[in-house]
Amino acid sequence: MTHPATGRTAPIALYIDADACPVKEEVYKVAWRHAIRVHVVANQPLAVPAHPLVERVVVPAGPDAADDFIASRVARGDVVVTTDVPLAARCVKAGADVIAPSGKPFTHDSIGMALATRNLMEDLRSAGAVTGGPKPFSARDRSAFLSALDLAVVRLKRAGFQTGS
Repeated sequence: MTHPATGRTAPIALYIDADACPVKEEVYKVAWRHAIRVHVVANQPLAVPAHPLVERVVVPAGPDAADDFIASRVARGDVVVTTDVPLAARCVKAGADVIAPSGKPFTHDSIGMALATRNLMEDLRSAGAVTGGPKPFSARDRSAFLSALDLAVVRLKRAGFQTGS
């Protein structure tokens, strides 16, 4: 398929919003199995496997630098892993598949509610309401993520998108 941003044929790519991502190892396993390039994007150097399919991208410090890097490069046929709802919305709008580390996909149908919930919780926290944090990451979340990521990649391959091999 032709990548809309570049006009060239581009293989499936995986982008990880990596600063606080608990499923990097799972992404690597799926990427290696399907021969897909992984871009690990963070604003600080993170350890990544020495593998030809894994690229570490260190962006300048700043609240949206990693988000801007990812959002400016993704298109239909790419997969993004993030918990950042505004980034997810930008990537869904660009046509990418977006999956949270819990395995929950962000879609055109769900992103509006996710943004509204995020904004409500942010307003409650800024008003001093105690809202608690996210639930602890579990083995069930890890398993759901692996299934969701593998399913997204298989769906893209069936739709005609190519791997890097």
